[in-house]
Amino acid sequence: MAPDRGTNEDPAPPPYPPESGEDVKYLPEGRHFTLRGVAAGLLVGLVICFSNMYFGLQTGWISMMTMPASLLGFGIFKTLSRHLSFPFSPVENVLVQSVAGGMAIMPLGCGFVGVIPAMEYMLEPKEQGPITLSMWKLIIWSLGLCYFGVVFAVPLRRQVIIREQLRFPSGFSTAVLIGVLHGKGQIQESGALEPSKAATFGSLALENRPLLQADDPDEGDRIDFADDVRSVETEKKHNWSSNIRLLLITFGISGFYTICTYFFPVLRNLPIFGSVAADTWLWTLNPSLAYVGQGIVMGPSTTIHMLLGAVVGWGILSPLAKYRGWAPGSIDDWKNGSKGWIVWTSLAIMLADAVVSLGYIAFNPLFKHAPAFFTAVKRRYQQDGPKGLFFRRSHDYEAVRNSEDDSRPSLATRDSEDVGRLPTLPTPAVEHRNPFDTPTVHARRAWDGDDAPPEQLIGNKTVSVGLVVSVLFCIASIHITFGNLVPLYATVIAVFMAMILSIMGVRALGETDLNPVSGISKLAQLFFALIIPQTHKSSVLINLVAGAVSEAGALQAGDLMQDLKTGHLLGAAPKAQFWGQIIGATVGAVVSAFIYRLYTSVYDVPGDLFQVPTGVVWILTARLVTGQGLPPMAREFAIGGAVIFAVFTALRTKAMGKSWHAYIPGGIAVAVGESMYNVPSFTLARTVGGVINWYWRIYLKRDDTPLIILASGFILGEGFLSIVNLLLQSSQVPHL
Repeated sequence: MAPDRGTNEDPAPPPYPPESGEDVKYLPEGRHFTLRGVAAGLLVGLVICFSNMYFGLQTGWISMMTMPASLLGFGIFKTLSRHLSFPFSPVENVLVQSVAGGMAIMPLGCGFVGVIPAMEYMLEPKEQGPITLSMWKLIIWSLGLCYFGVVFAVPLRRQVIIREQLRFPSGFSTAVLIGVLHGKGQIQESGALEPSKAATFGSLALENRPLLQADDPDEGDRIDFADDVRSVETEKKHNWSSNIRLLLITFGISGFYTICTYFFPVLRNLPIFGSVAADTWLWTLNPSLAYVGQGIVMGPSTTIHMLLGAVVGWGILSPLAKYRGWAPGSIDDWKNGSKGWIVWTSLAIMLADAVVSLGYIAFNPLFKHAPAFFTAVKRRYQQDGPKGLFFRRSHDYEAVRNSEDDSRPSLATRDSEDVGRLPTLPTPAVEHRNPFDTPTVHARRAWDGDDAPPEQLIGNKTVSVGLVVSVLFCIASIHITFGNLVPLYATVIAVFMAMILSIMGVRALGETDLNPVSGISKLAQLFFALIIPQTHKSSVLINLVAGAVSEAGALQAGDLMQDLKTGHLLGAAPKAQFWGQIIGATVGAVVSAFIYRLYTSVYDVPGDLFQVPTGVVWILTARLVTGQGLPPMAREFAIGGAVIFAVFTALRTKAMGKSWHAYIPGGIAVAVGESMYNVPSFTLARTVGGVINWYWRIYLKRDDTPLIILASGFILGEGFLSIVNLLLQSSQVPHL
């Protein structure tokens, strides 16, 4: 019932599924693709895009922020609810966050926070640099990288989501959040979501609420949602108001702090450990609420591991390299100081983690299915000899299919007949005035398929043509951008290698919720060092381009797959999500080019505010794998770090799902997680956020939603209000 009716005359919605002996699932209601949903997604994506560019240039950190995107999308339409011509449904919210996510990742996907600054500001003349790209070349480069990963992810969907049902934890969490926002999640304390059943198409949709089970295993009856619907709607209205108030307050506080840092730059580096530690060893605290919010998102395990990396890198290795004379320059000097010395250990740890974790993802299926494969080969050899290894035995009989057999591929046993024969059951019409409630309905379409209906899937022709066109466009865009500096054969190899590495990235994301795009890009750089002669005049530039292409493909494929998992659970059309991602990526690629050029034209890059540490890692990796020497003793410490974290990564892989998994340091968190090549001030702020996450979720055992809203407000407040600082800087307003 609508919460704003003010009367109790309307009948409550009937329970779903209908009380009958047949367990029928329904397709969710709502429009899957709308212009207003795309517009809202682009608006939300613009805010996140600004934030990601700002934080990416500072520390290399970006986030897809799918949960904040769905929260902001819901907020926009909730505010306009009285003016909507049709309801804003969960499946439309999935479209909003798909568009926003496709746009939000472009600062990293197109290389604007790493590889492009490395080319423009760090590439030396002997390496064919620096390369300054015009605006139209930046746009061509961005558009060339933003499509092929999205298209290539589509064929992987059925394998990793439908057949294997990989977890994709962030995608699952986003689906649950959207369900809660729209009143389709756990609305009673006696109801608990059963994750083992939340894997099929539309399993978290309102129409399939039997997934909400009684906590008491003896209470097998389904919860009657009609009994307390009015109290639930009243609680939703109260929760909505309090959540929006929290979001606006945190957004405003974080934005106000951001503007204050322009006039008082000392706020970014507080010497909490004393002036000697701050001035000599760079141990300060940046009390940015945005970085606290990032720590909340990352969680206690990741942030503590990052703190461990900061202690090892900046508290042990940096003084050691300085006093032993291995890094005689200033501490913050990338070339001769310990800041540039410890980064090699960080790179080695990152590469070891990438090789071990991606190797496990690649070879685990082979080891898992090898015994069955060899058993089958042995049986065929024993039956038919060597001929049986190459030809199947023909039989003189043909299996007769029973009329009751279900020929559809399925992961679970079905009790019904073919989907096409499933009845469309009528339900009583219910009148509602609030467009956020279920509209007047006369019939629902029953559907018990493991996947979406055929008309909602992306067609094979679209995938085939799209993949060919996107690959050719990527190759052409790189040639237009760099001309003969990057050979055509190198570009072709880079694109196809990116597809292979994208498969491992998607699988890693589905199993661990971590898309190791940094490690993937470094593996691509290492591979290209083997096929491109070191004597080639553009070897470093080619190495950078190859890594950027691999990173873009893996990032986009992973982003779409995470969104597709969310849509799969809520019953959203994959076709709508695909085109939403394409639109978001297109706009994001163009907008990111303008935002990047805006920041680099106003601020010094690299500089005090934007140190671009990811760009430094890119260029140092390229030089390392193309034959440049290392500073004194850097090789020995790098090898030691690689060996130690190869063992740790192997242990973490085997400990997946066990209680002691979080206590094993992760190589990505220590090395790529902004600890060893970012100054400690960022890591300390994130650790505070991680502790807040632990206190709220683990110690107090409270609901995640307020924590998500708190972190979203902190991050988006500083990221978006940094535009004001940019305007002040461009106007040369003096600091105080």
